[in-house]
Amino acid sequence: MSSAKSAGSAEVAEQRFGEFVAVRRHGEGGHVAELVLDRPKAMNAVSTEMARSIGAACAALAADASVRVVALTSTHERAFCVGADLKERNSFTDAELVRQRPLARGAYTGVLELPVPTIAAVHGFALGGGFELALSCDVIVADTTALVGLPEVSVGVIPGGGGTQLLPRRVGAARAAELIFTARRVEGPEALAIGLVDELVEAGRNGARALELAAAMAVNSPVGLRAAKRALRLGHGLDLRAGLEVEDAAWRSVAFSGDRAEGVAAFNEKRRPVWPGE
Repeated sequence: MSSAKSAGSAEVAEQRFGEFVAVRRHGEGGHVAELVLDRPKAMNAVSTEMARSIGAACAALAADASVRVVALTSTHERAFCVGADLKERNSFTDAELVRQRPLARGAYTGVLELPVPTIAAVHGFALGGGFELALSCDVIVADTTALVGLPEVSVGVIPGGGGTQLLPRRVGAARAAELIFTARRVEGPEALAIGLVDELVEAGRNGARALELAAAMAVNSPVGLRAAKRALRLGHGLDLRAGLEVEDAAWRSVAFSGDRAEGVAAFNEKRRPVWPGE
C-alpha cells in the first residue's frame, strides 16, 4: 500500500469523510495532511458518495489554517484511482447523470483549488478521473508500477475532471492531443520522460516519498506557501507583463506579514523560524 501507515510511519490521527475518504495529519503541528482515497473494493473508483466525500474533505482542508501541504494517497495495493465508477453510471438515467455532475466536478475542483501545495502519490492504475485527481495536484510522485492515462474517448465520453485543460499545461497541446485521442495508457518510465509525472521512485515508495516532500515544504512559511501557489496558478498562461502583476500582488500579500518579519528575524538570529502564519 502507499498510504502513510503502510509506509512504516507511526499511527496518526485520522478523520473520516464518509466511508471512502480519510484525512491523516503528520508531523509536528500536523501541518502535513494526507488525503487518503480508501475504497479498496472498487480500486477507488469515484462513485457519487466518494465524490461528495472528496469535496467535503477538500473544503475542510482549505478552511484549516494549520494545513501547509496536502499529500493525496491511496490505500489500494494496485491502484491510485481507476476513475469514475462506470458500474454505478451504467445504472443512471440521463437525469441522474446530470444531477451527479456537480458532485463529480466538486471532487476534482476541490483538489485543484486547495490553497496549499499538493502532492499526488501515484502507483498502479491512475486512469481517467483518477489521473485527473493527480493532475489537479502541483507535483506528482509515481512509482514504477504506475500506469496513467485519460482513456475516456474509448468509452464514448471525454475527460471531465479537468483533463483537457490540465494535461496540455503539463505536456503541451500536441502531446496532450495524442494521449487523449488515442486513449493510450502510459507506464511509469515513459510518464516521467514526457512529463506526465515529476518523479519516479521504486515500487511502493511513492507514498513515503510524497510525505517526505510534503514535510520539506511544510517547514516553510504558511503565508509564503499559499501566496507562492496563488502566484503560480493565477499567473500560468498569462503574458509576462500580466504574470508579473499577479506575482506583485502575491508579494504584497506577504511583504508586511508576520511570517515575513519572523523569517527575516530568524535568518539574522541564526535560528529556526517560528511562523505565526499570518
